[in-house]
Amino acid sequence: QVQVVETGGGLVQTGGSLRLSCSVFGYDLRISTMGWYRQAPGKQREMIASITRAGTITMIDSVKGRFAINRDNAKNMIELQMSSLNPEDTAVYYCRAEVVTISPLKKEYWGQGTQVTVTS
Repeated sequence: QVQVVETGGGLVQTGGSLRLSCSVFGYDLRISTMGWYRQAPGKQREMIASITRAGTITMIDSVKGRFAINRDNAKNMIELQMSSLNPEDTAVYYCRAEVVTISPLKKEYWGQGTQVTVTS
């Protein structure tokens, strides 16, 4: 049984900062790529940042320079440090983890989501 748990959402004013954390729990896990997605009201879920086990990062342009993603492989966790937040960043943020089942097969797991609200 694999469980993905996000923490750290909340309410912040424009220009403020928040840090999201995501931990993956399970037995004998081999986790490949992990990432953060978000879904704003009325919009599709979008990938905002991902990081491979080796540390290769992919990030969308709208958050570059404001958000940072890091990973601790030993703890099966990633963090998203968000700064210079604006109301367009308001969304439910989800963590996604790719878990290797039988190499090279992988299965994706999602967290329950954490709300980030940025007020003007």
